[in-house]
Amino acid sequence: MPSTTEARIAFRKYFSWYWFPTIGSIVWIGTLLSLLITWFATGSPLYGGMGRRGQYIPYISNIGADFLKPLFITGSCITAICFVLSLFGARWLRHRGRILPNTSTRQKILSIVSIVGAIIGGLGLILLAIFDTHRYSVLHRIFLAVFCGGVLVSALGTVLEYWGLERNYSKTSRALTISMWTKLVFFFIELGLAVAFGVLMTNRINNAAAVVEWVLGILFTGYLLSFNLDLIPATRSRTGQFKDMELARPVSTSEEPMTARSTPSEAVVG
Repeated sequence: MPSTTEARIAFRKYFSWYWFPTIGSIVWIGTLLSLLITWFATGSPLYGGMGRRGQYIPYISNIGADFLKPLFITGSCITAICFVLSLFGARWLRHRGRILPNTSTRQKILSIVSIVGAIIGGLGLILLAIFDTHRYSVLHRIFLAVFCGGVLVSALGTVLEYWGLERNYSKTSRALTISMWTKLVFFFIELGLAVAFGVLMTNRINNAAAVVEWVLGILFTGYLLSFNLDLIPATRSRTGQFKDMELARPVSTSEEPMTARSTPSEAVVG
């Protein structure tokens, strides 16, 4: 019979934290595609006051405020919950030493900031779906800003945390380096598009703003999926395995010391 440890590792291959970014990204892109396909299939209708504004490309929320509103709310809720749990999972697994742990208090604080930002952004996403743009236009725009702001704060905290981690583990974990650069690229692209979206909306260039919003929504799927780079290695690790990883450089006096006694097998995982 397999040992308890072997059974636990086998279980993690089929049910682990990496399921949250996977499910969240599938649900989110599925929601967006359902809205878009429905719009095309119904003859590309003009919702609300789109015609009066000279708008022929709908915002995501224009379609989500129509008869597909229950789908939009459900997809937004599942995505928001999975987004928060993906970040919480990374924090928990680092604390348990099942993936590369934080090496300073500053990194832990940045991780908490990213989780708080995700919670704020997730609540914004749920509320903007509930308070749709047709019936509650002012509230909808407020919650849209909350969603964008929360996600950007969360992404910035994550990028800064991973920047510090990558400096410490660059010689022992190529996966961490790839994850850090992936999130950094997504952050700058999403930031640039969010600014462009705000400027276009303010100037009522609605068709261009709608295109930017759809691109932002689709790219969020990729950002959510990028957490699999961090969470999937936990399916092959045990508690405390990475707590003694060899650092790429000595930690400063302001950082928490770590003992450098990693094994060759540990140094290539993660």
